Amino acid sequence: MAHRTSRRGLLFGTAAVSAGALLTACTSNESSDEPAAKDQPAADDKPGKEVTIGFAGPQADHGWLNAINENAKSRAEKYEDVTLEITEGSNDTAQQIGQIETLINKKVDVLVILPADGKALTQVGLKAMRAGIPVVNLDRIFNTPQAYRCWIGGDNYGMGLNAGHYIGEKLKDKPNARVIELAGVDSLELTRQRTQGFDDALKNYPNIKKVARQAADFTVESGQAKMAQLLQAQSKFDALWNHDDDQGVGALRAIEQAGRDDFLMVGGAGALSAFQAIKQDDGVLKATVLYPPTMAASAIDLARALGQGKGVGGLAEFEIPASMTLYSAVVDKDNVDQYMSTGFK
Repeated sequence: MAHRTSRRGLLFGTAAVSAGALLTACTSNESSDEPAAKDQPAADDKPGKEVTIGFAGPQADHGWLNAINENAKSRAEKYEDVTLEITEGSNDTAQQIGQIETLINKKVDVLVILPADGKALTQVGLKAMRAGIPVVNLDRIFNTPQAYRCWIGGDNYGMGLNAGHYIGEKLKDKPNARVIELAGVDSLELTRQRTQGFDDALKNYPNIKKVARQAADFTVESGQAKMAQLLQAQSKFDALWNHDDDQGVGALRAIEQAGRDDFLMVGGAGALSAFQAIKQDDGVLKATVLYPPTMAASAIDLARALGQGKGVGGLAEFEIPASMTLYSAVVDKDNVDQYMSTGFK
């Protein structure tokens, strides 16, 4: 999954839909030497200056990462003035650095990089910036802001916070409520941030106690195995927060096999299967907290704006922001239809 550290910038109020919608157009693409008017329409997809965008990400070995690639490709195809140079994708740091250096040597206009390891790829981000190629750093952040022109990504702490508040409101009138947590990979900072947000939210509900936590690996198999262990160890609890909808598929299998339906479950990320289960509303899964892969589409919008020297539609500034943190909206049966089209497989 994606990696987020402490930098937070502009907060968007509506996650997946607005992540794409606000940035669908980057002010005017008509050439003019005059600054754009403050009241200019936000949506202007008219072709402008030709821009070649290099896109480099990790191997799509997870539903969310595959959705990142698909969002980038489909967004680029929207624009007549955008050519997308996309790498094969690799989790090998040296290989990804080599792929990015190839894009630098091709002299692409802008780079969009989702690094397999933000720390390890910082130097190649710096190399691109020093070569005059602006970098849009997608989600997993480089060690220094000098390595990118703009960062855009998700809010891992916010995921945990919103999941905790959703569960808290559902259980606030239940004495001695018990909750458990199926986390991601504990070696990742993002997992610790999600847990911290969850724990901080629960502090607002003194009647609720977290009684168990198990770390899984963001896979269906680990989700099923670790959930089975939790179910065996915890004969009674009221709510479960699962960090990731991919591992949630396995968790739901374990829950079904155990014949348990005595608690509510909240997922994370925004998989199509989770949205469908929430809409059907005949199981334990009642909500999921977004970590929208639409951020990749927005990264393409930002890269196009940078390549054309434009700002962002809907904002007064003439330059794109240095940092954009997407909002982790809670999707439940009341609003799931709004987000269905953004669900990833």
